[in-house]
Amino acid sequence: MYSVAIVGGGPAGLSCVLTLADGARRFDFAKEKKFLVVDSGSSDVLKAVLNNVPGVKRGTTGEEYLNLLRAQVEEFEDVNIVEGEVCEVNGEKGNFTVVLSDGREFKSEIVVFSTGFHSFNVKTELVEVIPHPRSPRPGKIALKPKAEGVYIAGLSAGEITMVAVASGSGVDVACRILSDWAGKVVVGHDSIK
Repeated sequence: MYSVAIVGGGPAGLSCVLTLADGARRFDFAKEKKFLVVDSGSSDVLKAVLNNVPGVKRGTTGEEYLNLLRAQVEEFEDVNIVEGEVCEVNGEKGNFTVVLSDGREFKSEIVVFSTGFHSFNVKTELVEVIPHPRSPRPGKIALKPKAEGVYIAGLSAGEITMVAVASGSGVDVACRILSDWAGKVVVGHDSIK
């Protein structure tokens, strides 16, 4: 069983798991946690050229950015990134099942949806699909959690459609999960030497 399953391998999903995995390495309360990311390979950032992301060279392609994030995440042994399309998520906090269209199933204690703002095709009663509150284009969607143990990150959470904001939203969700595990506010920032 995974501690957290993240549906979506874009900037928010990868930033979330990067922060969680780093926390699992640094904090005793998170030791031995395992993480899953299911990536459909359809993130909008793959079509982008990044010109205003802090710390990222102007003109970096979205694909280059995702490859950088993915390489950082793959340094952690407790993260499993699988390619596939999630078709169903059910269960409850502590016992969620993530079902892929090819029939694979994964169990998780917590689930994070980071699926973008174009559409949501996952069969689930765990979230409500609502109009995206901050999209500059009409017809976009956001998600609202309806169950404990369910988190929403990135554009799915109603964030403004910028890569830096989506990534920050993923980090915020990770910090909230780490805080829940610790029973107090946890900030997984870099250490000062």
